Amino acid sequence: MFEFKEQIFIPVMLGGDINTYSMARAFYEAYSVKSYIFGKYPSGPSYGSRIIQYSADPAIETDEGFLRIVNGFAAEHPDRRILLIGCGDSYVSLISKHKAELAENIVAPYIDHGLMTELQMKSSFYELCDRHGIDHPATLVYDRSMGLGFPMDFDYPCILKPSNGIMYWEHPFEGQNKVYTIKDRVQLEDTISVIYDAGYTDKLIIQDRIPGNDENMYVLSSYSTSEGKVRMMCLGHVLLEEHTPHGLGNHAVIITEYDPELMEKARRLLEDIGYVGFSNFDIKYDERDGKFKFFEINTRLGRSNYYVTGAGFNVARYVVEDYIYGRKGPLELCKTERLWLVVPEGVAKKYVKKPENRAKLDKLIAAGKSVNPIFMKGDLAPGRYAAMMKNYFSHYVKFKKYYS
Repeated sequence: MFEFKEQIFIPVMLGGDINTYSMARAFYEAYSVKSYIFGKYPSGPSYGSRIIQYSADPAIETDEGFLRIVNGFAAEHPDRRILLIGCGDSYVSLISKHKAELAENIVAPYIDHGLMTELQMKSSFYELCDRHGIDHPATLVYDRSMGLGFPMDFDYPCILKPSNGIMYWEHPFEGQNKVYTIKDRVQLEDTISVIYDAGYTDKLIIQDRIPGNDENMYVLSSYSTSEGKVRMMCLGHVLLEEHTPHGLGNHAVIITEYDPELMEKARRLLEDIGYVGFSNFDIKYDERDGKFKFFEINTRLGRSNYYVTGAGFNVARYVVEDYIYGRKGPLELCKTERLWLVVPEGVAKKYVKKPENRAKLDKLIAAGKSVNPIFMKGDLAPGRYAAMMKNYFSHYVKFKKYYS
């Protein structure tokens, strides 16, 4: 059984996926505290967990519902500080947008809404990269007013994705993907038309496709204090991603690595813009010119955030030390090598291809230096455990069907 300690704060997370569970696990491991999570539906790894009090309400993603729920919770706990963490783009946007309307005992560790909106728009992020000398893929920002006869300076296959991810998922359609790999001009024009016909109205991003498989991908997670100074950075080398249409690009296997030059580039950007709170960069190594190309910044931690905690850099500790106890501390860079995975070891060993990466994978598994965030010791309520195991082993089928 879990033993909980009363703290002067209560962690409250918004969402329902692996991101929320990973955060709640970090809070429990650091402070023996129960987290309260509000999501749209009673599903996912957080629902039914013994370290979480989960409440489902479809209105949580609306302005009115969000304020009603979080301010109502704060009113029920007037003697505690409510540490409010968004675990999805729409949630962090709501928190930032309504910071001035939140109850006095709510702590919201987020940048102003104007900067957040700018960063969440991929087109704006690439302009920011250009100003700070950070490499990114060759990019065409497409506006519907350009029609379909526009010129393009790079070859096929190319990448197509929405600039505004929040709006994009608000207009579902058959065959909707997170990212599209486009083989020719006909497919490009057809896909653009389908996306706009579904109701999306913002810009699209068309990019040079950097060669290389999942093993060229990297993720960099950071925490910046309320004073805008980077406090923690942890780089993950992605060895495998999910390949289902809706999960495409979600991390499945990560090994932490240390690259001070890459970290320094991101640190300078974050501090130059006065960023605060958690951030997360998606990066790919381009073997053609030996450069790391930045794809986007997430104004939150990613769903794979437990790779940071599992490497010894508990993510909950940084935000609590900063906002609850007022302790900033020096910059910490992760130099520890650890393995994070959400798929069975058999899947990882089958689909991680490069010999040097397979060797690292095998070594860390054999040394017991690996972690799956979902399966926390003791958190094995029968219904939740059965659902998690079903999803866990389904990766054998999913990779067989979608990996190519």
